[in-house]
Amino acid sequence: MPNYECPTCKKTIAVDKKEDAPFRPFCTKRCKMIDLGRWLDGTYTITEEANPPQFSRDPDNPDPSSI
Repeated sequence: MPNYECPTCKKTIAVDKKEDAPFRPFCTKRCKMIDLGRWLDGTYTITEEANPPQFSRDPDNPDPSSI
């Protein structure tokens, strides 16, 4: 029986299978919405610049529409 911890309220949830936890990794829709609200109001942010190699411009091919 897998256990997981809700990232919002820290409640430990035990389920028999993944389908038994429709809001996973959250325990309830309420916790899911609280988390979404934190992203939307800026409580959570991603501080690292998104610059993986696939987004870098090719100096030999400056036209982005040709990708």
